[in-house]
Amino acid sequence: MGITALPAERHQKLLQMAKREEVIRVSEAAALLDVHEITIRRDLDVLAEQGLLERVHGGARFPQREGVEVRYHLRLQENREVKERLAQEAVKLVEDGDSVAIDASTTCLALARLLPVDTITAIATNLEAANVLAESGQPFIMAGGMYYPRSHSFVGSLVAAMLARLNPDKVFFSAKGFTPETGFADALLPEADIKERLIASAAMVVAILDHSKFGVRALNTFATPRNVHVLITDQPLEPHLHELFGTAGTRVVVASPQ
Repeated sequence: MGITALPAERHQKLLQMAKREEVIRVSEAAALLDVHEITIRRDLDVLAEQGLLERVHGGARFPQREGVEVRYHLRLQENREVKERLAQEAVKLVEDGDSVAIDASTTCLALARLLPVDTITAIATNLEAANVLAESGQPFIMAGGMYYPRSHSFVGSLVAAMLARLNPDKVFFSAKGFTPETGFADALLPEADIKERLIASAAMVVAILDHSKFGVRALNTFATPRNVHVLITDQPLEPHLHELFGTAGTRVVVASPQ
């Protein structure tokens, strides 16, 4: 056997396999991940206990009706290391005394874990981010309203009314995708509406997008480059995108690996 991956890394890879294959076979997964079959069986048992997979003879598969919790968990795991690197770059923009609003993206959830305690006021619209802030002892404002299970966020008129009263110094957001034609866009209309309101309220707007988001179209546009002061990404932009953001006056920051 080679160097054994950490359990969380194996779980992520097993969930990715489940997205591609109808059934994860224990023997195949053990060979692919270079671990003993008993290790894979234990991993599949853990994922089944969490409701993310269901056990079948010889392996496991996604539940027959894939729930919102499974989809959200997969979003949390996608490009996790990159999200953490982007968050580390983003937190450098936060200064003592700032009021900081973050959207409901899993990228900004990584940022919530890094926000300084006691020196800022945080504003959250996501249940997971609120839990992270509460556990850290961070004073924060919860912009609450109707709970939206697909993104563990709060949306609707109550959130919008509360955001209309707030004027954060900095807003951080991510998006489903960006193209020159659609701008920053999201697949979920309720989420796009809240992102648009957050952006309109802020003195500084910071977009955090990894390279996989560029060239991706989504249904609901909520911002253009001209709405964004700083773009943080993990790879240099293609020349036409670099020119587009430069013309809009957006500063581009590349969070390179250490």
